[in-house]
Amino acid sequence: MRTQLPPSGLARDARFHRITTAERFADERVNGAGEERRMDPASNDVADRARRQMHGIFVGEIQAMEGAGRTAFDYSIAETPFAMKLDMARQCWDEARHVEISLLLGDHMGTDVGEYSEAVTLFEAACHPDPVFRLAGVNRALEGLAIDVFTTMRDFATEMNDPVLHFCEDWMLADEVTHVKMGSTWLRELTKDDKERQTKALEFQRTVDGLFNFRGMRGENRDAAIRLARKFREMAGFESDEIDDIAAMAAEQRAQYATAY
Repeated sequence: MRTQLPPSGLARDARFHRITTAERFADERVNGAGEERRMDPASNDVADRARRQMHGIFVGEIQAMEGAGRTAFDYSIAETPFAMKLDMARQCWDEARHVEISLLLGDHMGTDVGEYSEAVTLFEAACHPDPVFRLAGVNRALEGLAIDVFTTMRDFATEMNDPVLHFCEDWMLADEVTHVKMGSTWLRELTKDDKERQTKALEFQRTVDGLFNFRGMRGENRDAAIRLARKFREMAGFESDEIDDIAAMAAEQRAQYATAY
């Protein structure tokens, strides 16, 4: 099996509709001026937005599974300790379960596979050849985003009085905190004698986090489309100043986008 698989090599069946990251960010139906707000249970478009969000989570879980699997497979024992490979294999199994849960939640919410498009933006964060950068991009940035998204969806489920959605999102949220914690631990372990490498990896993570802010959709206020889950991020090994930086980047992006449009 080849190592360092590019995004173009991901296998999908005919139900999926692949778009590029550039196309994803150019789609005003997703990035329009009103999409920075949270999903309001009383709004006319709440059902469609919730289904679109659920489909996005579903394809994101597929890519997270693929990313964790690649991290477990792509490197030698000299590059990544066996204990880290075990953690990545455990994460891959968790993500496979998340794919199954998200697929069933799609049925529960009335959406089908392929009803919305798939961009491989998340897997692209898993394509760095350096395993430390992979941990920064996948386990801290991507899975950090998952913490925020699952917290947001769990709170939405409470507002919608949907116990099925609430239970599933809360269950997966617990896994994501573990995945980020593993990434935080191993990133520091692999770079404990190479602070320059650690700094560069965290700079890479900051770039990915900026992308995952989706032009300011993420934030800490109640009306943000994606709530920045500070408490769970701290549990997962994020420092307060790291979370502050993500919030500040999102606010800056939101202001720039509002000015442009």
